[in-house]
Amino acid sequence: MKDTLYHIISSIVDSPDNVQIEETETDDMLNFVVSVAKEDMGKIIGKEGKVIRGIRNIMKIKAMKQDLRINITLAETPEE
Repeated sequence: MKDTLYHIISSIVDSPDNVQIEETETDDMLNFVVSVAKEDMGKIIGKEGKVIRGIRNIMKIKAMKQDLRINITLAETPEE
């Protein structure tokens, strides 16, 4: 799951080396926290959130096939 999410996100951003995904599991849900370079955040969110919504939908389909529930959030990057 994490590998698929990493592949999708690193294909979109300009700095794939800065993509980090933290995976935690609580009860019956997998939680993914995605952090990317500050400049790439807009590309991941997309216009009106369409890109991140599409990523979430693709990953939910994969999770449903494995009888899992997932949650994908974007990490805030601190201002420098």
